[in-house]
Formats: sequence, C-alpha cells, structure tokens
Amino acid sequence: MTHIRLPVPADFVMPRFAAKAEIDSRLRTVDAALKTLLGLGYAVSIDLHSGERFNALHKDDPTSAMTELKRAWTELATVMQRYPSDRVFAELLNEPDVEAVQWQGEVRELAGFIRGLLQQTTLITGPVNWQRADSLPGFTPLDDPNVVYAIHFYDPMVFTHQAHWDPSEPLHDVTGLPYPVRADDPGVQQLREQLTALDKRKALAMVDRAIPDRGIDKWLEPAAAWQRQYSRPIIINEFGVLKAGAPRDSRLRWLAGVTAYARQECWGWTHWELSQGFGLADAVTGKADRDALRALLGTR
Repeated sequence: MTHIRLPVPADFVMPRFAAKAEIDSRLRTVDAALKTLLGLGYAVSIDLHSGERFNALHKDDPTSAMTELKRAWTELATVMQRYPSDRVFAELLNEPDVEAVQWQGEVRELAGFIRGLLQQTTLITGPVNWQRADSLPGFTPLDDPNVVYAIHFYDPMVFTHQAHWDPSEPLHDVTGLPYPVRADDPGVQQLREQLTALDKRKALAMVDRAIPDRGIDKWLEPAAAWQRQYSRPIIINEFGVLKAGAPRDSRLRWLAGVTAYARQECWGWTHWELSQGFGLADAVTGKADRDALRALLGTR
C-alpha cells in the first residue's frame, strides 16, 4: 500500500464551530501525522470530512458554508505547503450533502480557491449522494487538469453494512449474509427464515432486494462509463465491509473483487478504514489482518 486517506473533521477546523486554540491543536495533529506518514513512505490525502454541524449549515446557508470551507482550507494549506505537493493531496469535501446543482457550482469555486493556495497540489473531489458510482454521470468534471475524481462503494449495502451499529436500523438485524447474495445459497435461505420468524420485515425486504446480486462490475459501470466519456482519473477512496456480521470469506471475496475491478480500470483505491468497524487491524492485537491485505492487493 502506498497511500493514506487522512480524514480531518470539518467542524474542528472551521472558525464558526471551533475556537482558535482548538483549530491550532488540530492543525498540529495533522502536521504530526503528515510527518509520520510521509516518513514511512506514504502519500497522503487530506480529506476535509464534513460533520453534522457543517452539513446543516451547508443546506441552510450555502454562502456561509462556502466561507467556512475557504477558511478551513486556508488553515490546512498552511500545513500542507510544508510538504511535497506530489505526495500530499487535497480532498475538497467528503460526501457533500446537498443537491447536485448546488454542489456543481460550489465545487468549481472551491477548487479555484484552493488552487490559489496550493498551485501544484492534486485536488480530489466527487459527486453528491454519498459519492456513489451512479451519481458520477451527473457530475461535470472541472477544467483543472490536476484533479482526481473520487467515488465511494458499499453495494450491496445489506451485505456491507450488516450487523449495523444502530439497533434502530433494519441492517442491525441482518447478520451472516454471504456474498454474492443468491437465493439458492443455504446461508441466505437460513437468514431469510430467521428474519421471517422474527417479523423483521424491513430487513427481509433489504435482503430480497439484493437477490440476485448485480455484481461489482455492474454497480461500478456508471463510473467507468463516465470515465470513458471524460477521460478523467478515478479513485474509489472509500469502500469496505463491517466485520461484525459478515462471513469472513464473503468479506474477503468482496474486498478482492473491488480492488480487482479497480486494477482492471486503472483506478486508485483507498480502503475504509484502519482500525474500527470496517478496519484492517485486529481489534485485540492491533496488527494488520494479513488475509484482508492479501485480498486487497490481489495476492490471495
């Protein structure tokens, strides 16, 4: 692996939501992380990762939201300017939670502003709607040639988010669902029987909608078609499977399938994430899951 995506919570580096001392502390943390990661040989994407407070502002007051975005990137640029521009990249905003028309106009303005601060830095951006592959066809690429376009991939959600952490979420009731999701799979049949017996109708409907499985290539084809149209570079910079409920072999199979497709299309990729619910690190030992790494790197 050669690249780390480093999320920086937007609410913690925006003057509207954080005091100067807190912002300065966060910037020192980013600086320390960059020193460590670049020293280990990684390239790093600084991901401005939006939170609840910024998302609310973005919807209710777009003008003020743009002001905060520019303030945040002004602060982050002061740190990034200390490092080689070919190894530290700027991800404008993770999963913008507004309408596509609004974001299309905003992203041009924001990219132009950041380009003024970081002349040689590669910018990373993507569409709305959780940056899904099927949202990319509605996104017009920027005129700036030094931009990589990011999509996120978690389909089918009933598989990747089974055993969801929120008990009120229907996906919380799904566990042990294999991949691919096929009606004749004994594991699928058993799970359907369990959900039926427990009267978990919403969860059962989600499982049934995933049958038969479309396949990773079909889910990602809209992004591939967009790339053929515009000839712009793509990265899948979020994808993963919650470890809590997914069968291990199925999780590894899905991870291997995603990166195999990325290699086929000459896309970059960044797994989500290191050490939490989707993570690559063992919760007990803290060491990397070698099987997961082999699946991701195509060496299984």
